[in-house]
Amino acid sequence: MRWLGPFVLAALVALATFFAALWATPHVVMAKAMQKLGAGGVNTMRHQGLPNAENRWIVRPSPDLAYSICVFDLAKGPVAIDAFVPPQRYWSLSVFDANTDNIFSVNDRAVKGGRHALTLSKNGADGSLAVPGGKGIALIRILVTDAEDLAAIGALRRRSTCAPV
Repeated sequence: MRWLGPFVLAALVALATFFAALWATPHVVMAKAMQKLGAGGVNTMRHQGLPNAENRWIVRPSPDLAYSICVFDLAKGPVAIDAFVPPQRYWSLSVFDANTDNIFSVNDRAVKGGRHALTLSKNGADGSLAVPGGKGIALIRILVTDAEDLAAIGALRRRSTCAPV
């Protein structure tokens, strides 16, 4: 029975380490992604061309999707996302919180009128989307068939914004 105390202690340390890693890993991954993607500014929409070997903002990007990204921080108040949807092509807007959870998604099939407006806040006041932790990433994906196609939708895509309210 002399081994019971050390065995229980080792089991408790292993269990605590497991749960600490389980809790911390998503936060560490998202903090690193937000740092990298937010280098161009926070609460502003950035638009990337088609991803290639030299230009990859997203981990494992699809080569036929154009990405627009907003790293947001709600510390100073709500942030509004105003996204324009190109006609007759795949388009989606996803919002991820600081824990990597996808807390909102919408695509071209659900958007009426070619435009989707969304306000993010810490508490979900006035119909806004509540973002736990107040930080995260909004990601717009648009299907593009080639570089000429990207030029054709570029002006509409660049009208999409992310800004403090």
